[in-house]
Amino acid sequence: MFQIAVICLVITALLAYVNARFVRLPTTIGVMAVAMLLSLGLIGLKALGVATPHVYEQSLLRSIDFTDVLMEGMLSMLLFAGALHVDLSTLRAARWQIGLLAVVGTTVSTAVVGLALWVALPWVGLQLPLIHCLLFGALISPTDPIAVLAILRSAGAPQRLRMLISGESLFNDGVGVVLFALLLGMATSGTVPSTHEAALLLAHEAGGGLALGVLIGVVAFLLLRSIDNYQVEVLLTLATVLGGYELAQALHVSGPLAMVVAGLIVGNQGRALAMSDQTRRHVDLFWELLDEILNAVLFVLLGLEIVLVPFSGSVAGAALLALAVTLAARWVSVGLPAAVLPGWFGLPAEGWKVLTWGGLRGGISVALALALPAGHERDAILTMTYVVVIFSILVQGLTIKPLIARLPGSGAGGAAEGGAQEGGPVRPH
Repeated sequence: MFQIAVICLVITALLAYVNARFVRLPTTIGVMAVAMLLSLGLIGLKALGVATPHVYEQSLLRSIDFTDVLMEGMLSMLLFAGALHVDLSTLRAARWQIGLLAVVGTTVSTAVVGLALWVALPWVGLQLPLIHCLLFGALISPTDPIAVLAILRSAGAPQRLRMLISGESLFNDGVGVVLFALLLGMATSGTVPSTHEAALLLAHEAGGGLALGVLIGVVAFLLLRSIDNYQVEVLLTLATVLGGYELAQALHVSGPLAMVVAGLIVGNQGRALAMSDQTRRHVDLFWELLDEILNAVLFVLLGLEIVLVPFSGSVAGAALLALAVTLAARWVSVGLPAAVLPGWFGLPAEGWKVLTWGGLRGGISVALALALPAGHERDAILTMTYVVVIFSILVQGLTIKPLIARLPGSGAGGAAEGGAQEGGPVRPH
């Protein structure tokens, strides 16, 4: 396992260098694009009769359990790092809007995607059971704005818009994972729980995750406040994340939600009341670097995974249909409410367009698709997921900046606003 980790880090470092030196795209987008080009190049060499590099890449990727690496390893640290620099008071001011987007929006998107695909997939020659269509809806609905938030800041996006996107993404991951687990249980057992049973499960997973996050965050805060030693305090934050996530898994509550809440507490009360200036600098630097490294590795793996995705002519039409349906569901569940109630959301004119287009899908969706039981349904869902994720990151991620530039309050004014955030805890991930 150590050897595989070393290989992944070396590949990531080399691709990050190529991107920084020659391609010069935003790091997460750039390394994934370069990784995809590398994989496609190896596929081309195989077609020319040079199969050894392609076979080696496939062997390497098959030795990596992407779902386990992300869901059991990276996710906890990425979510904690993302929450660490979100200002809790600003988040609290938008709590109802973020709650609507994260909970209701994700649920509505899951239903819209699932039902639409169930009806439309036979048009392109593919039939999936309703439960598998809903599973796809659950795994594709959570947004992953890791790649776009830096663009939002550099483009001068209004603070309110950045907060809504970052807040939604932090909480809808947990909601999406809970919905996916519920639907997967129904698919594997063949039984449909009652509304009461489903509500209890959701309450246990989500409510338990939130409660555990508060407990972990408070304990971490008390420990951090009792000492002044930045080496130990950095170690405590790392232990909070890794140990807390494992505890959530053991208790069968939402680990993602627990890590978000713990990160908010440590990032706000902890940074303000329990850390010296020296500790704060070291904690921030540690988590920023770890966040950047893990994101780079994650997006490199996403780019390389193309060699394991089962593409075929029959599934190609389904993937394009899934892309259209996913974008439409994003507009229905997020864009439409924001367009109808711009004042309540606190958005500038046309801000709903950025909120809709800026909802990127990422590694969590692919990891959940890979976790499905083997079969033709899994192959179809994996292909559809991969196409949506790649389009989301490459096309939406690279076109969001000009969309932001047309917003009132963007540009120089918005950039200044964003610059004011850089020194404090209000800087979103």
